[in-house]
Amino acid sequence: MAMPGREELRAAMLRYVELPGARALHAVGLTPNVITVFGFAVCAAGAALVALGYPLYGGIVFLAGGILDLFDGGLARLTGRASPFGALLDSVFDRLGEAALFVGLGLYYLLADLSQPERIFSMLSVLLGLVFSQGVSYLRARGEGLGAFTRSGIMTRTERVAILGIGLIVEGLAPVPIMVWVLWVIAGVSCFTLFQRMFTIRGILERQAKENG
Repeated sequence: MAMPGREELRAAMLRYVELPGARALHAVGLTPNVITVFGFAVCAAGAALVALGYPLYGGIVFLAGGILDLFDGGLARLTGRASPFGALLDSVFDRLGEAALFVGLGLYYLLADLSQPERIFSMLSVLLGLVFSQGVSYLRARGEGLGAFTRSGIMTRTERVAILGIGLIVEGLAPVPIMVWVLWVIAGVSCFTLFQRMFTIRGILERQAKENG
């Protein structure tokens, strides 16, 4: 039996997670924009816990904020409240929530009992992870602005959020630190994804130019 692809998994998530969750949130009177802002606040709280030296709890809270992000779009469609501003708000707070975690990780390593080489190595992993992660997200937004819509790439935001959250939970449980290596993996694969997405967008734009020319 073939393994389900990303689109099949996305459809299953929509049917069994997003829509039921959106209906539940609608039943208690929440709006899509409130969910967007609240999801960011939860992610920021997770980042604060990480900065204070509690990666296990920070990872759990951050994942909870990431899960909330699944529901704002579904709730907007369910209630007929989808709007350009709502999409903008969602995009901005997604970026801020993810960036907040990288800031929390930076503080986590600054305050940890590390040697100078270890601190530099750890901080470099945070900075490169942040730069390439945000670069991947920027390319999607820039591509959409040019009329090239794509979610292509290995390390999209969904994968990053899951890996960051799970990595922090394991960091809190494991006898040895692993999060710095998780960050290096995220940085490296996000760098690859950035160029992967860039060339995908170039291909879309070239096809559009031929069709219009």
